[in-house]
Amino acid sequence: MSTTTKPVNQKAWFLILPVFICVAFSAILPLMTVVNYSVQDIISPERRVFVGTEWFAAVMRDGDLHEALWNQLRFSAAVLAVELPLGILLALAMPATGWRSSITLVLVALSLLVPLNVVGTIWQIFARTDIGLMGATLQKMGIEYSYTGNSVHAWLTVLLMDVWHWTPLVALLAYAGLRSIPDAYYQAARIDGASKFAVFRYIQLPKMRGVLMIAVLLRFMDSFMIYTEPFVLTGGGPGNTTTFLSQYLTTKAVGQFDLGPAAAFSLIYFLIILLFCFVLYNWMQRLGQTEKESHHA
Repeated sequence: MSTTTKPVNQKAWFLILPVFICVAFSAILPLMTVVNYSVQDIISPERRVFVGTEWFAAVMRDGDLHEALWNQLRFSAAVLAVELPLGILLALAMPATGWRSSITLVLVALSLLVPLNVVGTIWQIFARTDIGLMGATLQKMGIEYSYTGNSVHAWLTVLLMDVWHWTPLVALLAYAGLRSIPDAYYQAARIDGASKFAVFRYIQLPKMRGVLMIAVLLRFMDSFMIYTEPFVLTGGGPGNTTTFLSQYLTTKAVGQFDLGPAAAFSLIYFLIILLFCFVLYNWMQRLGQTEKESHHA
């Protein structure tokens, strides 16, 4: 008995060809250009000198980079520590069904629709001590608040601005995870007389692990690449208090026009983000695996 095999149609690959072309122009070619600049000294458009890894070594010795990296690590850690619990609490407090749920989802998502430069402008006005609601209120309470002159106030203001802008993203992801839990789990918990904390600890939190992992990675990458909001609000000051890695890179590339060092740091910046995301992802995966093994045991 002979069997005939249908010929494989390879024409479907032509459908994704535009995607490859777009990726080549938007990602691969610019990346190759950055790699090219990172190993050369651009003296003029017609004259370039190959310097190898000289720019990488010079950037890594830069004290301003060390300060910007420290500012960035503190800020990203604070963002995750504040926005994740706050987003989960907000998701737990949101109505599950009905028209109240729809209205709440729209209201929660409103801040996500505001452009980044507008966010900085809003908080620049909001934090002013003469006409800003927050700044004027703090002054009337006897607090000498100044986000332009006090480094602690500036850092906390940038953090508060980011929390206001991006906590709804974590809340919406957590809300989606909560809504995907079958009612049978809650019914079993009610039969067993489980408390609200026990339901959260053993039902809701494990079931939200996937969306929370996405939230952690998204918020970490976004916070590690933050630029527009603090640039509009504080300009990186006072001093270098709110100067993060993206602003350091912009100063190198645009302000000082040091294309070689800027290109070298761009690659280092990319590798730092990639490394931290890899570590976070593996840590959360192992944490989930450990909890599964403990439950089975």
